[in-house]
Amino acid sequence: MAGFDLSGLTASFGGERVIGPLSLKVKEGEQVALVGKSGAGKSTLMRLIHQHVNRNSSLVPQELGLVNALPVFHNVFMGRLDQHGNWYNTVTLMRPFSRDKDKVRELLKALGMAEKLWIPTASLSGGQRQRVAIARALYRSAPLLLADEPISALDGPMAHQVMQLLKDRFSASVFALHDVEMALAYCNRIVGIQDGQIALDEPAERLVASDIMSLY
Repeated sequence: MAGFDLSGLTASFGGERVIGPLSLKVKEGEQVALVGKSGAGKSTLMRLIHQHVNRNSSLVPQELGLVNALPVFHNVFMGRLDQHGNWYNTVTLMRPFSRDKDKVRELLKALGMAEKLWIPTASLSGGQRQRVAIARALYRSAPLLLADEPISALDGPMAHQVMQLLKDRFSASVFALHDVEMALAYCNRIVGIQDGQIALDEPAERLVASDIMSLY
């Protein structure tokens, strides 16, 4: 199942409500951009969605969630840890199977970093680390992508390459994006978040950047 239909979503911190209650439905074939200023609740909403659809989704969290001590390969492989038994994962930690190495290398090649397969993740640049988290989400290959600012550390050409790759590989996607132009270029639906509520929900083709900037 690529989409989801969630209602009554709420989140509170320190006794203060920061999200909702709100409802959000995403259908197969939709690439949804969550837009809004910092602190509007985009990341919190993304976490709420992930809690409800966990196993059906591939996640790129804003904090990336990488294990610095492990090579790039193992960080990407973690995208499928729950799809294998403990014995398989333990063997892979010491001596990975060829099919897994080939698949991970293929994904890294698409992201311009195939030569980093065995490099310790701690030694990578910010943009490279972000691409490792993206490769992990691609490797999981769930039908739904949840990506929180997945291109924040990438330069222009690579940001476009990554957004196109993610758009092509998933049946449905939800992106939290600060870049309005990228949201309009790669998503077909724009959902604006303001003060923890949905303040805008329109097809991207009906909007221009100035329609969205009022949220910022």
